[in-house]
Amino acid sequence: MSVGEMLAATVPMARTLNLRFLETTPERAVVALPDQGDYHNHVGGPHAGALFTLGESASGAIVLSAFGDQLPRAVPLAVRADIAYRKPAMGPVTATATLGRPAAEVVAELDAGRRPEFPVSIAIHREDGAVAGEMTVVWTLRPHG
Repeated sequence: MSVGEMLAATVPMARTLNLRFLETTPERAVVALPDQGDYHNHVGGPHAGALFTLGESASGAIVLSAFGDQLPRAVPLAVRADIAYRKPAMGPVTATATLGRPAAEVVAELDAGRRPEFPVSIAIHREDGAVAGEMTVVWTLRPHG
């Protein structure tokens, strides 16, 4: 089962919004939000909450891809998030997430007994390629126990 399939199966909000996990690798995650009237805002585009969920889901996909092998000893958790809405998002949109620190550096902190934090950067693009939003989610790997 791919990371995208796992997230779609286990995260109800991803299913609710019909998110499509197009690419999930340790280097990049790409998630699409189809145009759906039930999730529009007052101007006819995706609601801000749907855009936030799209970006957060893309960040979670890359975190699981990069650190899935660490799950037996640590749980990934979002610590905080920041989003900037740049242009109206109309129609389908896509979020692309990238890690802000090398995965090996994060794992080395975990190996040293610390609880690492690391940023994930997300760009939300409209179908015409324009950046509709930019987001950063800071994650941690919390050791079990």
